[in-house]
Formats: sequence, structure tokens, C-alpha cells
Amino acid sequence: MKTTTFAYLALLAALGTSGAQAADEPRPEKGTLGILFENDWFNNADHNYTNGIEITYTTAPQDTPEWLVDTAHWLPFFTATSDVRTRYALGQTMFTPLDTTLANPSLTDRPYAGFLFGTFGLAGDSGTHLDQFQITIGVVGPMSIAGDTQSWLHGAIGDAKSKGWHYQLRNEPGLILQYERSIKLIPPKSILGLIFDFEPHYGAAVGNVYDFANIGAMARLGFNLPGDYGPMRIDPSLPGSNFFEPTGGISAYIFAGVDGRAIGRNIFLDGNTFEHSRSVSKMNLVYDYDLGAAVTFHAVRLSYTYVIRSREFKTQPAMSKFGAMALSFRF
Repeated sequence: MKTTTFAYLALLAALGTSGAQAADEPRPEKGTLGILFENDWFNNADHNYTNGIEITYTTAPQDTPEWLVDTAHWLPFFTATSDVRTRYALGQTMFTPLDTTLANPSLTDRPYAGFLFGTFGLAGDSGTHLDQFQITIGVVGPMSIAGDTQSWLHGAIGDAKSKGWHYQLRNEPGLILQYERSIKLIPPKSILGLIFDFEPHYGAAVGNVYDFANIGAMARLGFNLPGDYGPMRIDPSLPGSNFFEPTGGISAYIFAGVDGRAIGRNIFLDGNTFEHSRSVSKMNLVYDYDLGAAVTFHAVRLSYTYVIRSREFKTQPAMSKFGAMALSFRF
């Protein structure tokens, strides 16, 4: 009887220890699905960068194929020991002039243009910085269906349709290669009962759609800051991360940031690469000023960013302003 009782107690202890170990083990990360909507409707406007939408999925590190992990670690600008995720995205952006009532838009205003694209990227998170490299392939012009999309949407909500899409940029395949690094220069620190961090970044893009080098920073203040690098955005923009790791049941933070770009090419202002099209004289330095907030509840993150963008071309009368809403799900 004593032997049986002892064996029973030993079994219970073993099971309890095993359960405690399992509870102490970190749970595997999850993939993240994100939906992003950017529009100048948030500023009661309808011109310049007027709409962007992107659907993106980022894998968990353990779901990244080994050959892609090896590829990321082979890249000279990635940290060899970082956790590597893969990112897939599909999106569309559209641009219109200030006066959309003109059937023949002003030659001094931004041309009508759209971009339909797909993106594949690698993200390496070392814990102190995030390296992101991505390849974007798409099409500019009528094949981007930006004009059809905007006309359908305006018709559906009873808004006036833009009349100058006939003069949009011509069809052209688009390619962008882009790299960015975000650095946790000040990792999360406790300040007056809240958590603060500071992340500078730098990067560059090359291709027939954009050529630029960028630099900037973002600061966050809140509680239970999730393990991420800020909300995602459609490039060119402040870099963020679609993935996030909750640190509590609920978290929230406000953020402010700036991104400055030295621009060599912007097809949406310079016009088509290989044939004649509408164009304007662009500004070579452009700045984004971002203010926003994000809330994370278990496996869901919701964010809003208000963006003030400096003038992008010399005959642009004023800065652009638009909003961005992003909703991400871990599963």
C-alpha cells in the first residue's frame, strides 16, 4: 500500500513538474494577417496620394523555410542570428491632381496614376533592430485598375467621379528593391508608470518606380508595449512591422515619427520611364510627419496614423494630409 501510494504521488509530482515546464516554455509565435487602408478622406480631401490599400501576411519565424532563413542570414545587411519572417503583400495605390473636375487636367498639377503591386519580403528581428528587405513587382497605368476602382467607389457612395483618368500615366511594369533597418536605440523603459521607446531608422529603394534614401525616427509611449516596431504602412513611409508579440491582455500606445527622403525618381511625378506621359517637376527632399495610436487586445492590433507630407512637386500649393488605419490578426 505504501509503495502504491508513493508511486501515485511520484506520478502526480512528475505530471505537475511537466505541466509547469510546459507553462514556462515560450509559446510558439504566430503568423499575422494585416489589412491596411490609407485615404485622404480622413482629411476631407481627394487629391495627391488619395488612396492606398494593402493586404499582407507575415509568417512566424518557425514557419519560414530554412533556405529563406539561410538567404536572409547570407545578406550582408542582415544580422546572422536574427529571427527571420517572410512577408507577402498585395496592394494598390492611386494618385490624382488637385482639381478632379477637369476632363483635361492642368499640366502643372500631379498626373493621374495608379499602381497595382505584389510584394515579397524578408524581415530579420535581432531583438534590438529589425532588418527588412523586400521586392515589389507591379504595374503602373490603366492595368493597375486604379481609375476603375476609384470610379466604382465614388459611384457607390454617391460622390463625384474624377474626370481626368484618360490622361493617367501609361502602362509600365514596376520594380522596387527596398531595404530598411529600424533600431531600438532606447529599448522599452519605464517612465512615470508608462513605457517609452525610441527607434531611429534608415534605408533605401531602387527601381523604375522609386529611387530614394531615407532616414528618420519614431517614439512610442504607452503601457504593455507589444513586441513590434510600430504599425505597418504602405511604402514610402515610416517603417513598421506587420507582426507583433503581445506582452499582456491589452496594450495601448501613442507614437510620433518623422521620415525624410532624398528622392532620385518618383514615377508618379516624373512620368513614364520609356515613353512620353504627363509629368511635373518633383521636389528632391520630402518629409512625412506621423502622429498616431495603436491598441492591442490579445491577438488583434488596431492602429491609426495621421500623416502630414511635405510638398512633393514644385507647383504643389500645399502639403498633403491623409490617414492610415491598419488591423492585424495573429493566428
